Amino acid sequence: MRVLLLEDDVALNDLLNEHLIDKGYDVTLCTDGQEALEALIDQKYDIALLDINTPIMSGIEVLKTIRTEYKNNTPAIILTAYQDTKHLKESFENGVDDYIKKPFDLEELDQRILKLCRQFLIEQNDKIRIDDNIFFESQSCQVYVNDKIVNLAQKERDILKYFCTHKNRVVSSDELLQNIWAYDEMPTDATIRVYIKNLREIIGKDKITTIRGIGYRFE
Repeated sequence: MRVLLLEDDVALNDLLNEHLIDKGYDVTLCTDGQEALEALIDQKYDIALLDINTPIMSGIEVLKTIRTEYKNNTPAIILTAYQDTKHLKESFENGVDDYIKKPFDLEELDQRILKLCRQFLIEQNDKIRIDDNIFFESQSCQVYVNDKIVNLAQKERDILKYFCTHKNRVVSSDELLQNIWAYDEMPTDATIRVYIKNLREIIGKDKITTIRGIGYRFE
């Protein structure tokens, strides 16, 4: 699992980095908000850990920018020494998924990361129920249809996984682009339509509805 860590305190940065690596995560370290923003734009991460009080841009500013300008929905946890509700409210208004106040135990951080893993189907082996006879297993890139195994291409898997974690809401093509493809490998809209067509043939045409001029809704 790929984790981006934005933390400008050197001692805490080192501590968290060592702990996350020990847990088996692939960690990218950033010490200022601009560096974190560029990393989140250029690469795909499973989770972002963002300190609020960082140079150039705060963690909240990074979060707001990726959410509003880049439609990037990378699951994010805000780390902060602030104890007031103002920063808590501002974080959730800008799309944070969880919030942890310093000082915190590493076990608490682990549990919050695991919570997001379950919520966003990150590295989960459990089958996701799509219909009575259709189940999706993300890690193996497989869909089970009436006990028959259908193998998915990686991007088909990524799109279906994204739909599963954003069920019953409209997802635009731009949102799919920003959250599934790296900046230097952006496909055309036609390519996305091909992936959607393939998924419909596997799980049923009624599961993915086209909202003309806007995007798709997975039901």
